[in-house]
Amino acid sequence: MRDDGRRETFVLPGPILGAARWLGYLPPDCAGIELGLDPRSGFVLERVGLRSQASLFAECLRRRPLRAAAAAFNLVRRDERRFRDILRGSGGVTPVRHYATWSASRVRTDEGPVPPTPALRLILPAAPEAAGSVAETVRSIVAQEFTAWTLVVVWSRPGAAFTASDARIGQRIWSEAERFGDLCDAADVAALLTPGDRLDPDALAILVRALSEPARPELVYADSVVDGPVPVPCLKPDWSPDLARVSAYVGTPVLHAGALLRQLRAEPLHATETFPLRLSLAATAAVAPARVAHVPRILCRRLPNAPEDDHRRAAILSRHLAERGSRARVVTNPAGFDLLWPLPEPAPLVSVIIPSRDRIDLIRRSSDDVLHATAYPAVELVIVDNGSTDPAVLAYYDTLRGDARVRILDAPGPFNFSSLINAGVAVSRGAVVVLLNNDVAVLREDWLDALVRQACRPEIGAVGAKLLYADGTLQHAGVVVGLGGRAGHILRRRPADTPGHLGRMGVAHEVSAVTAACLAVERRKFEAVGGLDAEAFGIDFNDVDFCLRLDAAGYRTIWTPRAVMAHLESTSRGPALGAARARFEQEAERFVARWRDTIRHDPYYHPGLSLTTFGEDLE
Repeated sequence: MRDDGRRETFVLPGPILGAARWLGYLPPDCAGIELGLDPRSGFVLERVGLRSQASLFAECLRRRPLRAAAAAFNLVRRDERRFRDILRGSGGVTPVRHYATWSASRVRTDEGPVPPTPALRLILPAAPEAAGSVAETVRSIVAQEFTAWTLVVVWSRPGAAFTASDARIGQRIWSEAERFGDLCDAADVAALLTPGDRLDPDALAILVRALSEPARPELVYADSVVDGPVPVPCLKPDWSPDLARVSAYVGTPVLHAGALLRQLRAEPLHATETFPLRLSLAATAAVAPARVAHVPRILCRRLPNAPEDDHRRAAILSRHLAERGSRARVVTNPAGFDLLWPLPEPAPLVSVIIPSRDRIDLIRRSSDDVLHATAYPAVELVIVDNGSTDPAVLAYYDTLRGDARVRILDAPGPFNFSSLINAGVAVSRGAVVVLLNNDVAVLREDWLDALVRQACRPEIGAVGAKLLYADGTLQHAGVVVGLGGRAGHILRRRPADTPGHLGRMGVAHEVSAVTAACLAVERRKFEAVGGLDAEAFGIDFNDVDFCLRLDAAGYRTIWTPRAVMAHLESTSRGPALGAARARFEQEAERFVARWRDTIRHDPYYHPGLSLTTFGEDLE
């Protein structure tokens, strides 16, 4: 809080190991610090320290000299926000590759109550050659604070066993004729483990406690870390079913309970080596999203996964889709697998809406790319012209009017992106509309197919594309709400083939929002939420607000790497300075006021990851 009563909100990082640290900036007129806490969180403030601006600047200069120069520049021009974020990004953020050092001072033991129930069945399928890893897992289970468990080690073939000193541990041989329920016994909750999993002593207590949350979850999962010379944390998003379908990111530890477990009991066992993936896919398809809980805490140390047989995994995914009547197909990509959803038959008409003013170099390329470099068979182009006076542009429009697929709508007046888009959609005819900036160029002719395949799914709202800068680096790979205090593009300026955390940049997956520079949505869904908010967000934050309103209406937002475009960001408008900057800040304040709760926690971005930098760093 400042002297004049103004408040600025910051999101504290999640205590993914029990404790967290945060580096903040105190402006000269700071009058106080207020902590907004959930009384159930058990929050304890261990230490408050003060670092000088000079020491942070020196650290920035040592670590990232170019960023230090940028910090000094913004200090001189009195851009407090950018100045502080640069220093925070240098002194309070750690690359994931340094997890081992970062984690050492953050481990705390859970002090919550240890529930006495419910009965928990732990199932550990294993091959005889993994006996050593099995012993490690068993030792971690015996050491659990939660004691109402039984464990069955299911060997893939005879010839392996160990002496169990605990009466709760049993052993048997895997039988492909049985079902998952035969392994679960009469337990209320079941969990599948893999050899080498080492649970933290409080892991089961924390997971079981989550089952008693008000939503009564039936699938509870937590984070893990893969051991090795360089430990790799697996910081998972909240429930992200599209990502789970192709990556099985939930992994271990995970609990199954209630109606979900009753349904999974019928799953046939078949081969031990394929069963974990098949069970994960079955759970993903069966569980209601409201019945999933993610515990954002690392509770398990895992061994690196052995290289899988890609053909076998693809076959499992394909069989799973066929069994559930899906027409989606499994396709391979450098990151693993993705799902190719079918186009409706016949392909629906798509209206591409491009707001523009002058700039013949931009509007000619974007229009020609839509009309002549796009493979999709049914396209309508609507150019919403915001008062062009350039003779070259007007002459180009005359040539376009000879194409029956083109409509040019005159919309003079002050630039308001949202109202221009809304006007273009209103006069268009397509069942699907695509919002497209005039500075976006087509790089692959199948871009529109990829967007429409996703947009026509009943549960999906907005769909965004993979946008690249002119130098080939990432410009847009989805929007994280809360990044930079408001919303921002993740992994900006990274190489185009960056895999992303959990490999998600190689597959279509849920995000909280996508940019309207290239956004597809079915018309009925666009109209159901009232289109873009032209009054509150005329130029900025309109796309993020739109996606969040779609989400509130029950539609998920998807980003797909299969639609690849080039975007010279803001070429047509230029940077926001002076009055434009003041207008931007006003829209930003409206956005924060409307979506404060979402800013506090983007469900598809882990609370242990930084909201200061554009990369997937540790806060």
